[in-house]
Amino acid sequence: MERAQEIVKLVNVLRRTARMAQQAAWAGSDAESITFCVKQYNKVLERLTELDEGVAGVFDPLGDDANLTVVAMACRQLAAFYEDETAPGGSKWERIYGAAFDPDSFKEFWRQSAKDIEDFGEFIRENLDAWAAMRKKKGE
Repeated sequence: MERAQEIVKLVNVLRRTARMAQQAAWAGSDAESITFCVKQYNKVLERLTELDEGVAGVFDPLGDDANLTVVAMACRQLAAFYEDETAPGGSKWERIYGAAFDPDSFKEFWRQSAKDIEDFGEFIRENLDAWAAMRKKKGE
């Protein structure tokens, strides 16, 4: 496989691993999930180091004691290192993975929905403490 194509594929794995790790952290994941995500990050880092020796000077493998939030952060940072090589376009919106942005559609959406979004955000802020207490109580 061509180097550039392999880097794109590895960066995609990093992005998905970051997303999975963060979701698992929020859901209260088990040790097996943590082990999997740490190993996946370390495998991708090892392969990227084989393809690009400069990576080893910037990124270190994660230890077995890393938590899922750290895994997600490490994956995002390593993916960001290759953003210039893997981004499909030149504008900042084209460079965001998985995002499509039409400014005219967004203006119309915002004109129609801004108050609803503001109300939803306020509802979340008002109820966050109750939700956290419920999750904590459920965990005990």
